[in-house]
Amino acid sequence: MPQKTSRDYLYVGIQFLLFLAYVPDVAAMGFSRPDILEYVGLGVAITGLCTGVLALLQMRKSFSPFPTPVAHGELVTNGLFAWARHPIYSSILLGAFGYGLYTGSGYRLAIGILLLLLFNAKAGYEEIGLTAHYQGYPAYKKRVGRFIKWM
Repeated sequence: MPQKTSRDYLYVGIQFLLFLAYVPDVAAMGFSRPDILEYVGLGVAITGLCTGVLALLQMRKSFSPFPTPVAHGELVTNGLFAWARHPIYSSILLGAFGYGLYTGSGYRLAIGILLLLLFNAKAGYEEIGLTAHYQGYPAYKKRVGRFIKWM
């Protein structure tokens, strides 16, 4: 049975702080954009929200905010997981960048970049545990990119 480590709590703690930091806006970091980019940002944010909900539904009992695999979880490789090994991280990034663009907030886009860096590190750590916990994970990792199928 995989045990959570201090690193698990560190990643989730930093993630929570970045989520909190995302809420306010810094007006001095605002930018103007054409109306079309506002609508694109809104579409990207809504896509992120929808894909996140769908990925959570597909994971069912395997979901945990911690990077250590759930003891009695299952390796999900179909649905959104056929397009990304970490579609929940992808959906959060879509939401963060999309809403940042929609609101014209350079501050929120900067937080999105920090989330991308965090999720890349967290996913790397998570994949060590997934490889040890699930026999089929190495083959799955070769077929599907971390945040999108091709990357």
